[in-house]
Amino acid sequence: MIPNDIKITPDLIASHGLKPDEYERILELIGREPTFTELGIFSAMWNEHCSYKSSKKWLKTLPTEGPRVLQGPGENAGVVDIGDGQAVVFKMESHNHPSYIEPYQGAATGVGGILRDVFTMGARPVAAMNALRFGEPDHPRTRHLVSGVVSGVGGYGNSFGVPTVGGEVEFHARYNGNCLVNAFAAGLAKSDAIFLAKAEGVGLPVVYLGAKTGRDGVGGATMASAEFDDTIEEKRPTVQVGDPFTEKCLLEACLELMETGAVIAIQDMGAAGLTCSAVEMGASGDLGIELDLDKVPVREEQMSAYEMMLSESQERMLMVLRPEKEHEAEAIFKKWGLDFAIVGKTTDTLRFIVKHQGEVVADLPIKELGDEAPEYDRPWVEPKKRPVLSASEIEEPADYAEALKTLVGNANGSSRRWVYEQYDTLIQGNSAATPGGDAGVIRVEGTRKGLSFSVDVTPRYCEADPFEGGKQAVAEVWRNLTAVGSEPLAATDNLNFGNPEKPEIMGQFVGCIKGIGEACRELEFPIVSGNVSLYNETHGEAILPTPAIGGVGLLPDVTVRAGAAFVNEGDAILLIGGKGTHLGASQYLADILGREEGAPPPVDLAAEKRRGTLVRQLIGAARLTAVHDISSGGLGVALAEMAMSSGIGATVKIDGPAHAALFGEDQGRYVVTVSQDKVEAVLEDILDGGIDVQQIGTTGGTDLTVEGILTISVANLKKAHEDWFPNYMATA
Repeated sequence: MIPNDIKITPDLIASHGLKPDEYERILELIGREPTFTELGIFSAMWNEHCSYKSSKKWLKTLPTEGPRVLQGPGENAGVVDIGDGQAVVFKMESHNHPSYIEPYQGAATGVGGILRDVFTMGARPVAAMNALRFGEPDHPRTRHLVSGVVSGVGGYGNSFGVPTVGGEVEFHARYNGNCLVNAFAAGLAKSDAIFLAKAEGVGLPVVYLGAKTGRDGVGGATMASAEFDDTIEEKRPTVQVGDPFTEKCLLEACLELMETGAVIAIQDMGAAGLTCSAVEMGASGDLGIELDLDKVPVREEQMSAYEMMLSESQERMLMVLRPEKEHEAEAIFKKWGLDFAIVGKTTDTLRFIVKHQGEVVADLPIKELGDEAPEYDRPWVEPKKRPVLSASEIEEPADYAEALKTLVGNANGSSRRWVYEQYDTLIQGNSAATPGGDAGVIRVEGTRKGLSFSVDVTPRYCEADPFEGGKQAVAEVWRNLTAVGSEPLAATDNLNFGNPEKPEIMGQFVGCIKGIGEACRELEFPIVSGNVSLYNETHGEAILPTPAIGGVGLLPDVTVRAGAAFVNEGDAILLIGGKGTHLGASQYLADILGREEGAPPPVDLAAEKRRGTLVRQLIGAARLTAVHDISSGGLGVALAEMAMSSGIGATVKIDGPAHAALFGEDQGRYVVTVSQDKVEAVLEDILDGGIDVQQIGTTGGTDLTVEGILTISVANLKKAHEDWFPNYMATA
């Protein structure tokens, strides 16, 4: 067992991720040298992952309120009203570092953690998504990471019983040494029965719920707040091990307990485990907490106080309980085969006191630990803007048909079916639109309503211009939700960046936050929850700036929605939002010409809002037969995806420079189809709304034809689209 009187040396302080000036601040706060356990507690609470010390200043600038927002950032998850006494509870969170070290368990426990964040609030999880990014496909580690991460996501989510309704998978060399695993979960709750982490009342029991504590995950949050180097294999013990069946029992026990009125406050034991959950509950309620570790259920012998306080063993909760309900609460947890132990009490001292084997091993000021961690205003430099490239500066492909086939059939453009078919997308029986379209959709059980979900970001845009890239990430998610006919309600963010101590990386972060904030304000799409993951670097090379945005939308009637697949032969094809012109930072430029350069397409948020509002109205009135937003790969890829989804071809005519018209990634645009008897009226209404629209062609046949430019069979496109991923994963 690790003793508590280990000498505190500069090396020990550094190994806990604390800077010398932070340690000096600790000495000033407590007026003495900390014990070894106290050093571990400060390390856990003051690391980047838990304290947001580099990002807090900028996160405060994001819009977090709206008429439907019941709970914004600061709790386990955000809460948004969807009417009829119901609320949707959702959040996205990263598990990047653990997933790179141990892909299966890293991804699995990422899913487990985000599900707990949701049901801790009193919500039953109803949908999950994930955003995954890996290194270049031919890197020796990439296939192993893809296999392990996808298996981990599916292994946990499928066993727990929540449908995966959407997500994204991308490859780029900048993720070679640091993959990204961002997990999203949403749940449904009664809008007047939301449970918070704020402790209330003095002398009340603090109860430990769930699985036993072991040594897995000790120091995980601190590890997640540091760059990788050659010692990466030594960090394997910091990765937690998940058990989805125990978590399912924990969900049912918690929801049953919440019905009894026994719960005053409840907090998931996630990053930094018992330490973070206890401190956050006490600090947010202006109370002290006293813990007796001898009462904590453990599954390993001779665990020290340090190990117990920093363990990130999964499937655990901490709760403040109404004393008169103790026996009723214990009976519920015993029934579900889970541990229930009173391990402490609330106090009026504002101290965090931890006892172990009759000794006080930690006695610290709780507010300074919890909500008064260091906050930095990191120096940052404005990223250099890349020049805007005109179409005339970019060469055309030698063969347009082959270029289109490459864009839909390479690592980043191919079907993700191999991935999402390993996930249960139909469990619970409410999935209305499964992965592969613009947004996943579920029915809200017992109503006609539906909820839509999408996650997106274009890191190459964020690298080229963080401000425009941040705007585009929000606009793209908003557009995806709109494309199925739903009203975008609110968003969650997962901000993945490199080392914030480098001014150029901090500049990327600031630029993206400013762009995200502007887009959320203009589109009335508040950020209600989220996560920041920094220090995503290996040997000093940072990942691409990747501020993933997850969004939720509401359909008044789940049966009145649009899909991206062509539906009928002979429908008119309309292009809403103008011609393609912009090839800078495009998929075409990167994947066909091998050039990563140029400014990204600008995002006109006012135009985005006007166009999206009109598209939603047309879908709601059942006037459109198919809708697909235009994003990576431009109009050509959007048309190909609509054709491949249905097996129905199309003939279209475009004007202007062909490569820009087909592959330009100008924002705020949609391809829609309309039956011939309605097309004149629809065109008139779109034009009356002051929105640019062109009738560009007709659906039908078995080929995709762009007059004078290319003809390719839909079957040929689909084979290229579907084959890449299974062929890649089957390669030894």
